[in-house]
Amino acid sequence: MTTESRVRQAFIEEAREELLPELESALLELGHAPEDMELINRAFRALHTLKGSGAMFGFDRISELAHELETIFDNVRNGSFAVDNRLVELTLAAKDRFQMLVDDPGLDGPEVVADLLVAFRQITAETMTGEDAAAGGPEAPEGTPDISAWSLYHIRFKPRPGIFATGTNPLFLLDELHEMGAARVVAHVESVPVLDAMDPECCYTWWDILLATDQGQNAIQDVFIFVEDECDLAIGLLTDVLQPGREAPVFDRLAPVLLKDASIDIEGLRRMVSAEVVAGDRETDSASTAVKTGPGAVPSAEAGVSAPAAPAKTISSMRVQARKLDQLVNLVGELVIAQTRLSRLVDQHEDAALSEIAEVIERLSNDLRDTTLDIRMLPIGSSFGKFKRVVWDFSAQKGKEVDLVTEGAATELDKTVIERLDDPLVHLLRNSIDHGIETPEERERAGKPRHGRIVFSAEHAGGNVIITIADDGRGIDPEAVRAKAVERGLLASGAAPSEKEVLNFIFEPGFSTAGQISDMSGRGVGMDVVRQNITALRGKVSVSSIKGQGTTVRMTIPLTLAIIDGLEIRIDREHFIVPLAVVSECLEHHRRREGFISLRDQLVPFLRLREWFGIEGSPPQHEQVVVASLEKRMVGLVVDEIIGLQQAVIKNLGRAYKEIQGVSGATIQGDGGIALILDVEPLIQKAEQQGTER
Repeated sequence: MTTESRVRQAFIEEAREELLPELESALLELGHAPEDMELINRAFRALHTLKGSGAMFGFDRISELAHELETIFDNVRNGSFAVDNRLVELTLAAKDRFQMLVDDPGLDGPEVVADLLVAFRQITAETMTGEDAAAGGPEAPEGTPDISAWSLYHIRFKPRPGIFATGTNPLFLLDELHEMGAARVVAHVESVPVLDAMDPECCYTWWDILLATDQGQNAIQDVFIFVEDECDLAIGLLTDVLQPGREAPVFDRLAPVLLKDASIDIEGLRRMVSAEVVAGDRETDSASTAVKTGPGAVPSAEAGVSAPAAPAKTISSMRVQARKLDQLVNLVGELVIAQTRLSRLVDQHEDAALSEIAEVIERLSNDLRDTTLDIRMLPIGSSFGKFKRVVWDFSAQKGKEVDLVTEGAATELDKTVIERLDDPLVHLLRNSIDHGIETPEERERAGKPRHGRIVFSAEHAGGNVIITIADDGRGIDPEAVRAKAVERGLLASGAAPSEKEVLNFIFEPGFSTAGQISDMSGRGVGMDVVRQNITALRGKVSVSSIKGQGTTVRMTIPLTLAIIDGLEIRIDREHFIVPLAVVSECLEHHRRREGFISLRDQLVPFLRLREWFGIEGSPPQHEQVVVASLEKRMVGLVVDEIIGLQQAVIKNLGRAYKEIQGVSGATIQGDGGIALILDVEPLIQKAEQQGTER
């Protein structure tokens, strides 16, 4: 891959993973808080970067569209235009267009963004018309700036030597300043070394810039907003009454002075400007101060003293392709298996030196495993932005008013798990909006707020994450579900199942009580697919509902699909792994009643795994028990022997084993044998059922 291809790919990744999600998140929040200046600035910064980086890396359509939007949001920032629903909707459409251009860089024709450019230029024209009307003056001739005077600024821009390492070309920043008005740039090359001593990756040049513009100081600062930590920057206002067309004599007077004497202070520059300004325009803004941005920046312009460059900030993060990360996890998994085999072999030989080396390798293997898996862990909040967009789009499409509340955004999950959760979570949100949340009028008649509410929450529970989607809509009618189940032959007409069992029918293929099929749901294929997707992640899904009050869907998902700590157990010749996260304690099986184990004055139901898995043979005289707990429910698993701790590299089961209850996966042991990984939840359910029957 060429250098040009690499930098283009870097922009694509930055746009996909940072800029576009940030823009979308700010826009969705702006829809509810249109005057929030922090949100407006977030959107503006994302657009500003898309414009500059897009132009830098050859994405002309992205740059063109972002430029129009940046102009509008700059008008919003200075108060000449207000955020409304139309602007949010159009900007979200632009975000989708940016996404399309990033996903397919070959789409570069002007027609790709033509419709949006027309819409945004219309908004800009309306803004300018509104400003003219407010001023009450005649419309200026076409092509004539509608200003009575320009402001003249002195900008001192001193990049750090390592600025190139961030992918920044300082000349592009100077080009942006030229676009803001009339500019004269003075380059200082005194620090450039002789050719033999020059490092091509270092920046030795710095600049004084004189800028005459009708834009404010904030707009100038925004040009440098993403290099604040990589430069020393000072901006000083010299005058705000410079007549357009009078900038050339001022530039001609000041530029040679700046080139000759870089230590001249702001007052000296102002006096020189004043001498060139026509009578009546001689007043300068004595209260103006140099604006300092970034750590270690030049002191206030009045002082006129350049601060020494502070050490460049160390880059603390880097972007890595997901493919390489997945490959690393796979290699670590193979290393764990090899390390387990080594430990088994060492146990068979009494060699102190070999045992010591094996212990060191085991410790390093554990540390490497933990670090690698931690790299793959992402906060689930990284997906919240796309779900907010789902709620925004679908609620608008259905004419409903819905607020999405998120909780537990910092809860971490394996990256692979998060990616595979997208489809089922989107379907559940669509179901809540389409079938759960009522229209505003229906909610008012029912005594509810007009805005429906969906709560999306996540929390850790042992080695799992529990994800809940709860709405305050109309709920599920259990009688309607029961009737549909009887109609389809899933339930005998005289049966009396519990409400929980009745609601579980909605996960059956093709099951739906919807009276009307919409473009979003109602065909009965969704909840079945949700269950299949969650089961494929070795997770569980359940539903609860109160008619007229709302529905809650609860999913229990394992933290990772790669490697877990486990407790190895044996039944006859078969070996199993119990996830260590659910193990409470281990004990001998002798303190028991019929169907229960007495554990500190608490009766815990037990289950003989020998009987559960149909393993033939007689149990030993002294059995052992692994007490496992999950969400405050406990079970005693009766086994022949508890062998010890083991790292288990999780392998998926083949189709023939998919229907085995109580098993979630398999792992390869040190001797090459296979051990099944237990799924504790169905084991707890069976033990509780047996305890109730007894």
